[in-house]
Amino acid sequence: MRLLVVEDEPDLAATLRKSLVEEGFAVDVVSDGQEALWQAESVAYDVVVLDLMLPRLSGVEVLQRLRVAGSRVPVLVLTARDGSADKISALNTGADDYLTKPFTFAELLARIRALIRRAAGVPSPVVRLGPISIETSARRVTRDGIDIELSPKEFALLEFLALHRGKLVTRSMLYEHIYDDEDATMSNVVDVYVASLRRKLGRDVIRTRRGAGYIIDA
Repeated sequence: MRLLVVEDEPDLAATLRKSLVEEGFAVDVVSDGQEALWQAESVAYDVVVLDLMLPRLSGVEVLQRLRVAGSRVPVLVLTARDGSADKISALNTGADDYLTKPFTFAELLARIRALIRRAAGVPSPVVRLGPISIETSARRVTRDGIDIELSPKEFALLEFLALHRGKLVTRSMLYEHIYDDEDATMSNVVDVYVASLRRKLGRDVIRTRRGAGYIIDA
């Protein structure tokens, strides 16, 4: 899943990116509101983590412009402002969740994952595909109760397909949602990971629609 972190404090931004990448996310980071707006309108992010106090455009202005433009991207407001008025303003403007600094990374992670599941219409953190169980919070995959070891990118690809089960997912969608701007990838990397997942989970799990993309049946 691909995240946009909008934070103008360099150390916090770097820490968040490092920690979220270690959890298997693709993460882009920007430090001002104008760039955040451009980036969020250009890329189909799964979640935007948005500070309120930003240069050029405030977080509330960014959020307001995104919603006016019709963007439905889940937005988690992350801010040092702890007053109820700020919280109410952010939520009324279109924020989906609100977390006050200082915070624990575990709580931030849980809220991000909950927003991703909610947006996909999947309330449970465990997705079951016949004999396969995908625990999205623990990043654990089992088949018939036996643990299957996956690389971070393999898990990210499987999770995206599973959260969109029954829907055709194109290669371009996979590229956009599981790689960030700092990734340098070869043109057939998605096919390579799909082939690896089929070896580990079974060839019946992911179906190919030739010339279109991939699908996991509902």
